[in-house]
Amino acid sequence: MKPKVTGIGGIFYKARDPGALGVWYRDHLGFDVEAWGGTAFRSRDEAGKALYTIWNAFAHDTKYFDPSAKDFMLNLRVDDLDAMLTALRSKGAQVLARREESEYGKFGYVLDPEGTLLELWEPPAVDPVATSTSG
Repeated sequence: MKPKVTGIGGIFYKARDPGALGVWYRDHLGFDVEAWGGTAFRSRDEAGKALYTIWNAFAHDTKYFDPSAKDFMLNLRVDDLDAMLTALRSKGAQVLARREESEYGKFGYVLDPEGTLLELWEPPAVDPVATSTSG
């Protein structure tokens, strides 16, 4: 099966004052801004698996989006990170050596042709939020 993007995992961008911006989004748009500074919009797929789309403003001087010079980054949910990265490399895409893995899933990084950083995210098989609150 060919690997694919299954949804938008998050929208991340740089802000002069992420805290104040979070307050504005909370007060004006009803975002449930959590202690870590962002919002997790929760939903479920057709099979009932928990899905998250994250909104988060980063400090304007963050290096997290490097090597992109853009003020934003997209997180795309994928069904098979390793297969996706292999497929992208075979097509000549600029896949970064950077990889991360945690209880929140596996992450890989690629730059699109215009230099936008795409964070590819394969969520974990077990929902870390549900397991941390089910005890």
